Amino acid sequence: MLKKIISNIPNTITCLSLVCGCGAIIASFGSYMKVNGLSCFEWAFILIGIAAVCDFLDGALARLLHAYSNLGKQLDSLSDLVSFGVAPGMLVYNMISVSTGSWWLGLFAILIPVFGEIRLAKFNIDDRQTTSFLGLPIPANAIFWIGACSFISAYGYPGNAVMIAFILLMSFMMVFTRLKMFSLKFKHLGLKGNMRRYIVLVGAVVFVGFFGVAGLSLSIIFYILLSLIPESRQA
Repeated sequence: MLKKIISNIPNTITCLSLVCGCGAIIASFGSYMKVNGLSCFEWAFILIGIAAVCDFLDGALARLLHAYSNLGKQLDSLSDLVSFGVAPGMLVYNMISVSTGSWWLGLFAILIPVFGEIRLAKFNIDDRQTTSFLGLPIPANAIFWIGACSFISAYGYPGNAVMIAFILLMSFMMVFTRLKMFSLKFKHLGLKGNMRRYIVLVGAVVFVGFFGVAGLSLSIIFYILLSLIPESRQA
């Protein structure tokens, strides 16, 4: 019985990620309405962030507890689609709709979960992406949109052309680019093999320190740019 409970700990955390994703979707429709001192948009940012932490922990615990399973793999993909595809898509939809007063312009945001689904499906059938990625991982795309929506909340809407251009660009980055991107998950804490991961973490701290949550979008852009540099130059 104990062994069965332990083996399902990673799956439980994966389901918690899904719950957070669903909560973020609900919160995003509250827009700027305040709940316990924070706007619903801000609660959506937090819930997607918690989902990202859960996404990191479920894999780490699966490795630590030797609790791998086909069920866990399927749960992970389905949870990722909701938490990092549908949730940021609805967040961007509501941000555009509220900012422009036009619900139909917000429909462009549906491309985020659509291309996220394609991204996940391609990842699941590609055995070349075990330790790195070809294209932008869907959690990184979600983190970018948290930062972008926070930027809009703080500094104002950048215009329809800019928003649509970024939706198309980030969707393209997930599905069509062949850029090899390193995984941000640590297998050990040593510098060897982790230099780029530590550089991204330091960059994220700096960006968030200067720009707040909006700095997350800059962190993902930094991650993409760092992936353009061959690993041999990172030694």
